[in-house]
Amino acid sequence: MVTPIKITAKALEEIKNIMATKNIPVEYSLRIGVKGGGCGGVSYALGFDLTKEGDQGYEIEGLAVLIEKKHVMFLMGMQVDFHESNEAKGFVFTNPDLPKRHDNQ
Repeated sequence: MVTPIKITAKALEEIKNIMATKNIPVEYSLRIGVKGGGCGGVSYALGFDLTKEGDQGYEIEGLAVLIEKKHVMFLMGMQVDFHESNEAKGFVFTNPDLPKRHDNQ
């Protein structure tokens, strides 16, 4: 089964680190989801959860990943990365398949 998302090596390393240091139970999987946003936008969510009815299950680099079937179309082609700088650190969702928006258009 083709996975709708990609997880970069840096993000995968951070996810596995979180699982180890926060004592996430082994039966939990990484859940990737979408939340409705204002003005028709969406925001993305990461967490750890048990499988629920309506989930699609994937394996990415040995990591069990869950996505609700209704969210798959919003996540298609998405890449999860981990960004760390002096100002902030966190997971970043990007879709390399979408053209970049230019503010002067």
